[in-house]
Amino acid sequence: MTTEQFEVAKAPAAGRAGPSRPRLALTVIAGCQLMVVLDSTIVNIANPHIQSALDFSTSDLSWVVNAYTLTFGGLLLLGGRIGDILGRRRVFMAGILLFTLASLFAGLAQEPWQLLVARALQGIGGAIASPTSLALITTTFPEGPQRTKALGVYAAVSGGAGAIGLLAGGMLTEWLDWRWIFFINLPIGLLIALLAPIAVPESERRVGRFDVPGALTSTLGMAALVYGFIRASEDGWKDTWTISAFVAAAVLLTGFVLVERRVREPITPLKFFADRNRSGSYVIMLGLGAALLGLIFFLVLYVQNVLGYSPIRTGVNFLPVTVAILIAAGVAQPLLPRVGPKPFLVVGTALVTAAMLWFTRISPDSSYVSGVLWPMVLFGLGLGLTFVTLTLTAVSGISHDEAGAASGLLNATQQVGGALGLSILVTVFGTASRNEAKAQIPDFMAHGTPEQQAAFAKTHTLPAPWGDAVLTHGVTTAYWAGTAIIALALITSVFVIKVRRSDLAALSGSAGMPVG
Repeated sequence: MTTEQFEVAKAPAAGRAGPSRPRLALTVIAGCQLMVVLDSTIVNIANPHIQSALDFSTSDLSWVVNAYTLTFGGLLLLGGRIGDILGRRRVFMAGILLFTLASLFAGLAQEPWQLLVARALQGIGGAIASPTSLALITTTFPEGPQRTKALGVYAAVSGGAGAIGLLAGGMLTEWLDWRWIFFINLPIGLLIALLAPIAVPESERRVGRFDVPGALTSTLGMAALVYGFIRASEDGWKDTWTISAFVAAAVLLTGFVLVERRVREPITPLKFFADRNRSGSYVIMLGLGAALLGLIFFLVLYVQNVLGYSPIRTGVNFLPVTVAILIAAGVAQPLLPRVGPKPFLVVGTALVTAAMLWFTRISPDSSYVSGVLWPMVLFGLGLGLTFVTLTLTAVSGISHDEAGAASGLLNATQQVGGALGLSILVTVFGTASRNEAKAQIPDFMAHGTPEQQAAFAKTHTLPAPWGDAVLTHGVTTAYWAGTAIIALALITSVFVIKVRRSDLAALSGSAGMPVG
């Protein structure tokens, strides 16, 4: 689930007529959003099979997720600006075609680096197409019932795409092959690109500038930071490349701040951080993004490799978290104008923190119900309370002209937080699993069969049950790190967020916004 479905965009000029083919136009726009959001979850179910097929280490496997989330989140705001200036339909089609072509390359990948390059290109295509697709609703459908209905469909697709991705990933991986999680985008993307010129009108171009230096320094800086953590998980903190990555990250991110302070049209207006509630919202979303992506990444490995679930069964058993998110979001939305954001943020982050603590207790002998289901439901309820609240808080008290940028920044924060958090958890996992493997080897050498020991000499991989113990220990230790990250979000909710009358008034005006 992403936050951009809540973005508030500017209304088109009064009197604009609706599209000549409204259903077709909405199908094209919603199809793009479905494909882009779905791709952020569909890969997780296939990760164990990708790891085996292309010989990824667990640390390097995280780049299959991070290559997409970093480029998508880092370039999201630039993608929206490009659509405003060059024409939204034209840019929308370019993003779809790039995403589709990258999906073909990903499905054909024979080496790890080929898949990672393709995933990065998918993220760039998604960053161009996704913000433009929502903006196209405001330029295609006139204000009133038509636009309200269109926004409702868009929000439903955005909210449901995550669940669809889990199921589709399981079915395609088990019935066909993991490569089909990428090939499935080809007919969808090509059909959308062909129908867009027929169904969607072109928007008027606006005068403006591209903040390319800001987009590049922020994206490359975060990529360097993530690489530093993942490199450290395998080669240690004293490794030359590890140190170089952190130095590069510091230089690039400092350069990003300097660029944003001086450029006339910054991609990230620093004035958004002047409001304590808005700044707190970004910090909380950073922590939630980290917890969510890290949880799913390692939980899929645990469920398939330790519990022995098939990809389809894994996808089905992840559906309760999506249901919990939708239920909690539906409860929070109508109550927000009455009590304000603070109670929901405090309760929501507390539930997520408790769920992460619960996940640290899983073992190789845990059952799905006791070790996975109930903490997953608790996690989903916490996310539902916080996601809708953070979105409305991020746009509260600012002009309609800036609401899209503020909401887009929140979505970018979620993506970047997920990539950074996953890299930190991978670092913790790598250290913990290596130490546990060393502790398990003496018992394995004493009780393992000659065949198992011969295989271990070639692969250096412990078989079950010793391998299950290693993986589970690494996962639970990583979840302790995730608990610490989300606890910072809880502290921010308690001590930074304030209930103000002006926010309650603003939220009352936003209470009718669609929730995905």
